Amino acid sequence: MSAVPVSELDAYSVRLRRLHEAVTGGEPPAGGGPRNVISASWRRSLNAGVDPETSSAPLAFEGEDLREIRSSHPMNALLPLVGETLLDAARQSSNILMVADAEGRVLWRDGNHQVMNRADEVGMADGFHWGESAIGTNGMGTALEARRPVHIFAAEHLVRVLHLWSCSAAPVVDPDSGEVLGCIDVSGPTHTLHPATVALVEATARLAESQLTLRMIERDERLRSRHDKHLRALHGEPGALVTMTGRIISGDHARQWGHRIRLPETGDRVLLPGGRAALLEPLGDGFLLRFPGQAHGPVLTLSFLGAERPSAHLDGVRLSLSLRHAEILALLALNPQGMTADQLSFHLYGDAGNPVTIRAEIHRLRAQLGPTVVAKPYRLACAVEADFLDLRRLLALEETAPIVRTYGGPLLPRSESPTLRRIREELEGQVRARLLLRGGPDDLWAYAETEHGKNDINILERLVAALPREDHRAVAARIRLTGINLP
Repeated sequence: MSAVPVSELDAYSVRLRRLHEAVTGGEPPAGGGPRNVISASWRRSLNAGVDPETSSAPLAFEGEDLREIRSSHPMNALLPLVGETLLDAARQSSNILMVADAEGRVLWRDGNHQVMNRADEVGMADGFHWGESAIGTNGMGTALEARRPVHIFAAEHLVRVLHLWSCSAAPVVDPDSGEVLGCIDVSGPTHTLHPATVALVEATARLAESQLTLRMIERDERLRSRHDKHLRALHGEPGALVTMTGRIISGDHARQWGHRIRLPETGDRVLLPGGRAALLEPLGDGFLLRFPGQAHGPVLTLSFLGAERPSAHLDGVRLSLSLRHAEILALLALNPQGMTADQLSFHLYGDAGNPVTIRAEIHRLRAQLGPTVVAKPYRLACAVEADFLDLRRLLALEETAPIVRTYGGPLLPRSESPTLRRIREELEGQVRARLLLRGGPDDLWAYAETEHGKNDINILERLVAALPREDHRAVAARIRLTGINLP
């Protein structure tokens, strides 16, 4: 609370109590109200029906629900950084550290054990709701409402039972979406929490946002590497790549459309600055922004990982593929420079292959794909999106979670092509090695939930070692291991 010097806190406390009595009694405060951020928060809280005599924050979720919500929330990935930055300081100063979601529901808490015991009495613990509408003016709730760091001192809390507490909190904003993800809070008895703590909490929130920014930049680079071919297919006409959150990351070099567009709730049309209408074509993990009537090349999308029946779409139209045609498309996608009939025959059948058979298969395939398959050499004359190509690119990067999301299973699991079998085994081996080396519990569990990973002994053993014994995923892993080891 930088507006009030430490030396004047006692006098301010007396004035606050008088103001609080007046406001909660329905009387106008004499000599003006508290500072603006508190006055505004008191009004919001009272308008929401918060009772100043409430004894505790309400419970929002607990047990398994809490663990699931925490593990899936974006703030969960920031907990190690927040803990490393603030937890020791909170413990040593007899305070507690909390992280909440955008609603003000506490996802995680740690700190001084004696203070945590006292905090339990007012619901300052995991799973409790500290939004302003639930418990009135407080660090977490008010920081989220005001979208700014705040220090709430003693009787600045609307609820009387919280007057023995003070708290410093700062919101964490997602640089990708621009939305508030949650907040970081340090709370403690009024005499232990220095008003300057808010500066440390704010610095930690900015550090967390910097980490999110780095991850966003990596995602953007992957999106550009996968989909810049769609911009090239516009042959110089205006267009842009747009993220799932509406950020323009490629194509609009003059920034005539700004950094972000408002995505339509329905349909594929968006109105750009200046009033011009554009189309948004889904790319799976983003959009291509182009204009109606613009010429653009076809896009062939292949989904061959884990697929008993391989899937292909040409400009969104589903194609019915035989396994042999899927194998040919996979080989051509892996060799964009093109292949001769002899080369395709060898990669598909080995030494027993016959180029005449390949030419016949290509003729049938071109009946479906038309001019997107060209000859001399055989190659794909269109933009190609393939899950197995994406997986190859992701394996060269540091993050593990996108690999798990992309890897739906072995490449064309029914294929007997010697080349595709080798690539299938390489991809599967690289995915498992990455998981066993760097995979967190969520990544390991996602893999263990797939058909090819559910009985993987090494993965299951890592899950058991990485998770608390009572975690449902650890329990499931132990049960599966017992079943595998039974004679």
